[in-house]
Amino acid sequence: MVAVLRIRGFALPEGEPVDLYADGDRWTSDPVAGAELVAEGWILPGLVDAHTHPGAETPGQPLDVAVLREDLRAHLDSGVTLIRAPGLAGDPPEWFGQADESPRAVHAGPWIAQHGQFMEGWGRRPELTDLPAVAAEQAARTGWAKVVIDWRPDDDVVPVGVLREAVTRVHAVGGRLAVHSQHAAGGMAAVEAGVDSVEHGMGLNPDLLPRMAEQGIALTPTLSVITASLAAITADPERARSSWYVPGASAHARLTAAAVEAGVTVLAGTDSRPHGGIAHEIRALVAAGVSPHEALAAASWTARSYLGLPGLVDGAPADAVVFDVDPRTDLSQLDKPRAVIVRGKAIR
Repeated sequence: MVAVLRIRGFALPEGEPVDLYADGDRWTSDPVAGAELVAEGWILPGLVDAHTHPGAETPGQPLDVAVLREDLRAHLDSGVTLIRAPGLAGDPPEWFGQADESPRAVHAGPWIAQHGQFMEGWGRRPELTDLPAVAAEQAARTGWAKVVIDWRPDDDVVPVGVLREAVTRVHAVGGRLAVHSQHAAGGMAAVEAGVDSVEHGMGLNPDLLPRMAEQGIALTPTLSVITASLAAITADPERARSSWYVPGASAHARLTAAAVEAGVTVLAGTDSRPHGGIAHEIRALVAAGVSPHEALAAASWTARSYLGLPGLVDGAPADAVVFDVDPRTDLSQLDKPRAVIVRGKAIR
């Protein structure tokens, strides 16, 4: 007989005391005789990395199942119990997102991009006339599709009309559409078309933020990786003077904080190797001026709700990460979770 796990402490976001038991893969507050108390402290309903691409060590490589296992384990060790992969190097194995070695997962399959754009060797490049149908087919299979709508500064942006049709078709099959954008024109097209999430959003016009909030368009700023790339570029003054990247990246922290202030759903995502670095993204959000509470929300309860999972309530999936101290008051706690529970099983 499998032992029933028990956790107790203060559940975020409210900080109310809870005493929860894992009834298989569901939490219940009904006491279970003989349950094993595995941890007590400050409890989050699992961390979330909403923008990660596990399974390939370098851009353009095919999906490697051994690498995928290692990447997913790194996520689990960091307290991440749910990931969203808006783009993968290939279709993942059936156990992806379901096996004990994997966080829960949603994904968008291979990226969809225009000819001559994006990483060579990755993704599909349909003609523009076929792009909406390709996106809808992907979303029908996995719930999400991901379109790279802009790439280099002088590349054509996916036209608003094409993108709007893609949104319509994806929504018609019950799916959602994420888009990669790192230029102002792409951000404008994304908002005009009514996509579900803007990934990166570097160069996004801040005037669009109220409209994003009203339309329910999420922003995943991947702030830590953009900040790190900016630092690498500005370390070389000559490169910094000529790089298109610098203006948008320099304003990205301010844009992210403004998005939270405007009521946009902001999601925490790492978009980088090594995997398991969600704590860096949370701290980058705080450094940008986002409150610790909102930064943790972007990597936990808000992100889970956006992806369709409830928090620490009866009947919710039995995921949790437990810390000794309230991580909102001590962000270093994120590096040392006391316990990580996925599907009612303690994996740390």
